[in-house]
Order: sequence, then structure tokens, then C-alpha cells
Amino acid sequence: MQPDALKTGGEPARRPIASRSSGWAIALSRRLAASSVTPNQISVASVVFAGFGAALIALGATPLAWLAAAVCVQLRLVCNLLDGMVAVEGGKKSAVGAIYNEFPDRVADTLLLVPVGYAAGLPWLGWAAALLAALTAYVRVFGGSLGLAQSFDGVMAKQRRMAALTLGLVAQSVEWTVSDTRWSLLIAIAVVAAGSLVTCWTRSAAIADGLRRA
Repeated sequence: MQPDALKTGGEPARRPIASRSSGWAIALSRRLAASSVTPNQISVASVVFAGFGAALIALGATPLAWLAAAVCVQLRLVCNLLDGMVAVEGGKKSAVGAIYNEFPDRVADTLLLVPVGYAAGLPWLGWAAALLAALTAYVRVFGGSLGLAQSFDGVMAKQRRMAALTLGLVAQSVEWTVSDTRWSLLIAIAVVAAGSLVTCWTRSAAIADGLRRA
């Protein structure tokens, strides 16, 4: 994600990420900034990794496939970290950064969450999780459109959604070695859906409170 692309009050709307200051992220973003790779291409790469993860979840059905899918989830997040760093710290901002700021994230979320619902035996829950994940972003951006600071808070913001999904996939790889059940995937997608619903509520309540104070 390129967090410089969406602004509120003249300041970049940037998701607070601790790993942005880590040595490996700084070194890798500098190498990418010095190359011909653009932030928008990194954003698209996040969707590619999500697509691979989706295929592994939907078609793999083996411990190795679920572990590989968990790696894809994390690689998606690495892309989300690096595209913003290359754009801002690397000085490679794009005029269409606002598009690449949001659209790839929504596609990646859907690609990763929907197959989990099918794999867990409850397709509707995967779709619900994807819809609610998109709604958390909508509420955040809507707050910014009203002149408020965009809020990245919430019990199931993007990093936490992906953390829950990664944990569920790793747990499922272990579960599958002792049983043919898929409780780990079911619990993971239910937690993401419920947490996203709560996040929508708390962000909406914060917007209402901000408007009253304005």
C-alpha cells in the first residue's frame, strides 16, 4: 500500500507499522527505490502473492499447501510495507497512487478470505469476512473524506486480519496431520469476520464522535 496517496488535512494518511523502521525493510526498500521497480508494481505484486495463496488454500488441502499459503499471506504484507516506503522514503510517488493505495488491498483481502470460507465448509462466512474487511477500509476512508484523520485502529485492522489468517493456516497444517477436520480454518475466518464487524462499528463510532466535536 502507498500510504502517501490518501491525505487528510494535508498530511499523509499512513498506517503505523513498527517494521517500517526495521533494518531489513529499510535496506530492501532502498534497493527497490534504486531500481526500475515502481511502488505501483509492488502493490500489484501483493495481489499476485494473494492469488497464489488463494489457489493453495482452495486446491492444496495438504499441510505443505497451507504452510505455503501462510507464507503468501506474509509476502502480501511485505509488499504492502515496501510499496509505501519506496513511494515516500524512496521519493517515487505516483500520480495514481491513490488507486494503488486501496484497490489492490481490497482484491488481495478477497482473494485470501473467500477461499478460506470454502475450505472450512462455510462459503458464506468467507464472503462475509471479505465484505466486512472491505467495509473497514471504506469506513476509514469515509472518515477522511469528512475531514477527519483516517483511523487505522480496530481489533481487526489489516495486519491483524492477516495475522489471524496466517495463524489459522499454520494451525490447520498441524491439525491436518492428526485429523481430517478443518476447525482451525473455521475459527480463523470466523474471528476475522467478527473482528472486522467490530472494527467497522468502532471506527464508525469514532467518526460520529469526531463530527460532534468538530
